Formats: sequence, C-alpha cells, structure tokens
Amino acid sequence: MPPVSTSLLRGSVKDFRFHRFALRVVDGLDKGKEFVSTSGAEVSVGTGESTSLVLTDPTVSRYHFMLQVDPRGVQLRDLDSTNGTMLGGFRVGSAYLTNGAMISLGMTRLRYDELAETLDEPLSEQDYFGRALGRSVAMRRLFSVLPRIAAADSTVLIEGETGTGKGVLAEAIHAASARANKPFVVVDCGSIPPALIESELFGHERGAFTGATRAHVGAFESAAGGTVFLDEIGELPLELQPKLLRALEERTVKRVGGNERIALDVRVIAASNRDLRQAVNRGMFRADLYFRLNIVRIPVPPLRERRDDIPLLVASFYEQLAQPPGSQPPAALVAQLASQDWPGNVRELRNAVERAVLMQDAELWQELVSEPTTTSDTAYRFDESLSFRAAKERAIAQWERWYVAELFQRSGGNLSGAARAAHMDRTHLRELLRKYQLETKK
Repeated sequence: MPPVSTSLLRGSVKDFRFHRFALRVVDGLDKGKEFVSTSGAEVSVGTGESTSLVLTDPTVSRYHFMLQVDPRGVQLRDLDSTNGTMLGGFRVGSAYLTNGAMISLGMTRLRYDELAETLDEPLSEQDYFGRALGRSVAMRRLFSVLPRIAAADSTVLIEGETGTGKGVLAEAIHAASARANKPFVVVDCGSIPPALIESELFGHERGAFTGATRAHVGAFESAAGGTVFLDEIGELPLELQPKLLRALEERTVKRVGGNERIALDVRVIAASNRDLRQAVNRGMFRADLYFRLNIVRIPVPPLRERRDDIPLLVASFYEQLAQPPGSQPPAALVAQLASQDWPGNVRELRNAVERAVLMQDAELWQELVSEPTTTSDTAYRFDESLSFRAAKERAIAQWERWYVAELFQRSGGNLSGAARAAHMDRTHLRELLRKYQLETKK
C-alpha cells in the first residue's frame, strides 16, 4: 500500500499519510530481531551503533542500506555496502519495496511488511523557508520541521546533490535561530588547500609556519555567538577529522602554533554532496565524527524528484533577473524548463533562467530545442534590439545545438563514439543532448 496524501490546501496536500512498516530478521545471527517504524523519518540498517536496526552479522556493513518514505512508497537505497543488498536474488542500488519483500544482506535476511496502521505527517502551509522555495510534498515536509530545528542549538548535517540549495537552507536555519544577529561564517572544505584548512578552521599564531607573519583568527573564533557552516565536510582530510571531532565535543579549539585552548560558543551546520555513510563504509570518513555531526540530518532531494517545484523556482528567478522587476516568465519557457531533469539541480535551473533573460528573447529556449538550426547566415541574423553580449550568447547557443546534433548524427547515435570524436567528457555531452532534447542510444 503506497502512502496516501489527504486534506487539500490551496491545491496542495496539508498532511502526508503513510503506512507504518516492520522490518524483521527471519534468518541470520539476529533472527527474531525487528524494527517497527513510528514516524516518517529515515530508517537505516547496519552494524553501526547509530543505525535504526543494529545487526551483529560481520558480513553486513556499518551503514548497509536505508529506507525512506516518500509519496511513491518506501524506497530502499544501498549505502555502497561491501556485500551489497539483494532483492529477489538481484543486487540493487535503489528500489521501491512491496509488501512481504525479502531483503538479503550478507548472511542476514529481512522481511519487509506494511502495517494496517497509518500515520499523518503535517506539511508546512508555506512554500518557502527563508530563501528556499518549494511546494512539493518533499520540500514542505522539510519546511514543517525546519523551524523547530532552527530554534534548537543542535548540530545539523545537510546532505544532497550539488546545487540542491544546501547553503541556502543552512543560511535560513541560522536566520531563524536565536543566533541570527551573530556571524554566519562559511568554510568551503573542498576549496581550501589541505595545508591551510586547519588554520582556516582554528586559526594560527604568528610564526606558526613559514609565511605566518601575524596571528590569524579562524572560522570558529570568528563565528563567536553565531554559526559555522562547514560546506562539503566530506572533503575534510582524514588527518584533520580528529581535531574537528575534539572541537565539537569539547567546544574548544587551539590555534596552530598555540598552546591555549579557546572556548567556543558556536552552532555547527555541516553539508555534504554525498551520503557520508557511504564514505564511512569506504574508510574515507571517520565514523565517530559522522556520529557527532549526525545529531539532526536533513536530506535534500534532487530537483528531478520534486518537479512540482520547478515552475515556482522559475517564476522566482525570472522575477529577480528580468526587467522590469516583477516580470513573469513566458508559459512556454516554464513548460520547457519543467520538462528537464536538471542534473545540476536548482543552481543549473537558475543559470538557465538567467541565460533566457540575458538573451532578451522569450522564444529563444523553445527555438533551441525545436528543429535543428543551421550555420547559415540566418542563424546570425542581426537584431538591433539585442546588446552585443546577448546577440553573441544567442549565436553561440545556436551553434552549440547545431554542432552537437551534427556530431551525434555522424557518430550514428553512439554517445561514447561522439564523445571520443569531440574530445569531450561523456557526461557533459549527455547533458548537452538532454538540454537540446536530442535522442541518445545506450
């Protein structure tokens, strides 16, 4: 029985209703052990102490798989486990479960059963939280709990693909917290050279290393009374992770080259573009640090799983970028953008809207995805209403579609062959083909 949504509110559901379920160990070292869901929160299975169903099977990974309730049902996702997760004799990465499904992991077998009892999870009546927007069930589920999370002072871990808006959510949590009038300090762990990241986080004393001509206050000290946002925490070097763990546990830091430990009064919000449980399984992230960060976990779904949000996002971006202010996007543009998968998520969508606005041509996007353009003079027709930059962008876009279409046709529709011929990354070529709605062959 899939989840049922009820209680309409302005065309959207007010509550998210779903069935409780049970996971029972039917074979293995933990036979007889079970877990029964009590909410719509994510359920994890593995040998890790922080998992929802803790197993003792040595062939099971620390974080083996997870279950997530969404409007389509209960989704199972393997967490890059060593021995894999099996359904019906097949190893799966992700699948929606049916009642009575048998799940095999290592030497353990579990049975998944849906229960008759249903639970109602309230959804936010707002389609925004701070600058984050969304009217989909997935986002309104988030918006309903974020005010409570913001009001607390707990460490928060935000996980989601690149471009889903993790930084916007972190900023919104800070702005809605009691620390709102204090600093919000961002540290991008993925862009700082490993040799400098300790200094960026904790600061350094004068003469601590070559080039340290004066003392430097690190992010934790700079954010006194406020929030430190550790973006892409998964990129933090392993050798530095114990120092961060100590800072989180003791609420003190020591500058590089210093001896004194400095007391902290900060809230920590961390973000990662991948599931850190997978990194723990691979030995790339410390389990004890993950356990300390995972006080409150916020998974942000990719845009392709919440298409209902695209028209709202397009309208917001267009209103911000177009002239005169408050302009509404053409319906054809919204429909076209809503049909895309957007592997770059909200960030890529915003760039597309900005490009359409820059070209000052509401029909351009539809033109680019309709019949192939040519490289004749008509492709570069003069339009005195366009600025030089806008005209150049238009010509480049038309040429790009023509080139990709011609390249793909000459390769016989073979993606790998086309990518090799153009000396282009295969993933980038696929994105261009999707952008211009050109068919691909496997």
